[in-house]
Amino acid sequence: MNRSRKKTAAALGAAGVVAGVWLQTGTSGAAGIPAPAARPAVLWGDVTIPPGRDGIVEAGGLAGPALGTGSTLTLTAPAGTRVTGVPLDAPGYRGAVTADGRSARYTAASAERPWRDGAFPFVIAVPADAVPGTRPSGCALRLADTDGRVRAAGGCRVTVGLAEPTLARPESGVPLRGRPAIAGRAHPGAQITVSDQDGDEVCTDTTGSDGLWGCTPARALPEGPNRLQATATLNGVSAASEQIQITVAQ
Repeated sequence: MNRSRKKTAAALGAAGVVAGVWLQTGTSGAAGIPAPAARPAVLWGDVTIPPGRDGIVEAGGLAGPALGTGSTLTLTAPAGTRVTGVPLDAPGYRGAVTADGRSARYTAASAERPWRDGAFPFVIAVPADAVPGTRPSGCALRLADTDGRVRAAGGCRVTVGLAEPTLARPESGVPLRGRPAIAGRAHPGAQITVSDQDGDEVCTDTTGSDGLWGCTPARALPEGPNRLQATATLNGVSAASEQIQITVAQ
């Protein structure tokens, strides 16, 4: 079957990627007057991960007083999810994930300017039974110096997305009538909209509890080559299928 994919950004097999940037500002005081303690800076990010998939949360960009060897960056996973990897490809850091996957940590081992350069990725896995559109709470990021003092803290927002729907019918390369049966699979309860190469709506359906959907164009498709694509929407999140090439012969 000849299919062409709509270009998408992807990582770890359709994983989501988010960059969280933190800033740490220094303090100063007048002569003889102690400077006020610096308030912890905020780490923040936003990522969408479909059920049963992995996504990458990245943190980076420290500014302010340098943190030395032994300083740590820790991520606590949102409720119901797990940290499954610390895939940093850079010297000077050690990464480790706890046995239960609830958190992971990078430790500055020999980097000359810890946390100043590059990004620090954590892989988060969303369970297959997670409900699309929900946002598990509890994601926390913490940067601590060698004495364990928190120098920056915050979190990230993980949104459960949708897996891409599939188009099983019609098949590419087979001449079609103007109103072909169109069908596929998607997350149960998702609203499906099928569009042509111009983005015009062809037909719609709602996915059944078995994950199946199907529809027929209300009006005949124009004669000649065309492309079809299905978009699934549920609870405010959406995902698009790969496109299929078709030819209509009236």
